[in-house]
Amino acid sequence: MSVLAALAAIGVLAVLIAVHELGHFAAARLQGIHVTRFALGFGPPLLKYQGAETEYSIRAIPLGGYVAFPDDDPDSEIPADDPNLLKNRPILDRAIVISAGVIANLVFAYFLLIGQVSTIGFQNIQPGLVIPQVDSASAAQAAGVEPGDIVLSLQGNTLPGFPDATTQFIDIVRRSPSVPITVEVQRGEETKTLTITPSQDPEGHGKIGVALLPNVETKRAANPIQALTYSAEAFERIVKLTGQGFWQLASNFADNASQVAGPVKIVEYGANIARSDASNLFQFGALISINLAVINILPLPALDGGQLVFLLIEGLLGKPLPEKFQMGVMQTGLVLLLSLGVFLIVRDTLNLTFVQEFLPSFAGYE
Repeated sequence: MSVLAALAAIGVLAVLIAVHELGHFAAARLQGIHVTRFALGFGPPLLKYQGAETEYSIRAIPLGGYVAFPDDDPDSEIPADDPNLLKNRPILDRAIVISAGVIANLVFAYFLLIGQVSTIGFQNIQPGLVIPQVDSASAAQAAGVEPGDIVLSLQGNTLPGFPDATTQFIDIVRRSPSVPITVEVQRGEETKTLTITPSQDPEGHGKIGVALLPNVETKRAANPIQALTYSAEAFERIVKLTGQGFWQLASNFADNASQVAGPVKIVEYGANIARSDASNLFQFGALISINLAVINILPLPALDGGQLVFLLIEGLLGKPLPEKFQMGVMQTGLVLLLSLGVFLIVRDTLNLTFVQEFLPSFAGYE
């Protein structure tokens, strides 16, 4: 993981967090609601500017940020009954401010995808498998399979997209030593039906001697209408996959908890993408931005979704829950989230490649 690649990934995360906080800030200021601080990052300020009402700052730790309201400041000179304090606004006004960060992340993700499809395009996995290589003197070569062929079906069964297609293909071939297999392939504009008889390997499994790759189509917009359409398709797919991922995590947490990634692991992923193909940072940024939106809308304490739950309860009861109770729930949730964050950072840092190479030198000490 090179320094420049890591900095690029950190930069992407910092921008996405800034967009989230800017959503809260803009929604408040456009409604005339008082805001005392707008900060990018945490910790001591590196740069600071005092505006007419709001202090703007960039702080030392880039992975975070916040918007502060005078409602929470006991030293504020603004009267407690000021109608432009956030807490004194109608429920709808407050809901707009709270949800604006999530909306900003979703909108920004869509524009990132527009940038992706308008410049280099994005890869869309199609049904079937591509054969990039055919071994000489193999069953596949004898049957007339050529590099570049796209396998559409085996034994009349249409192949799905990767990775299920690979599993299905290998399973059928391994179970068919010396048994003819009907394979439908696409070669250019033509569709051909070939019969391959797998040879038998030393373990008794069938083999045909080909390499397999996902069938990937690169979609690049040729005009603004295509850019909007392709971006919407990619956006919908990422949102669905993200929702499915969170549902799987919630419904089977014990088996999927190890797959939860913290900031360090996300930076590592982003750095690898930046190192191999920096142009895909658009898609990486869109993916993380949508994940940030989904995480923040969850009805958990200290998240935007948790605050919206309090507003919903207030709307149903006709009055807010006691302030001490709300503060207690929010502070408890914040402690739990920070603890989880620290755990993920430590775990993912210890799993980094260069750390793993360093740690064995301490083997034998407990």
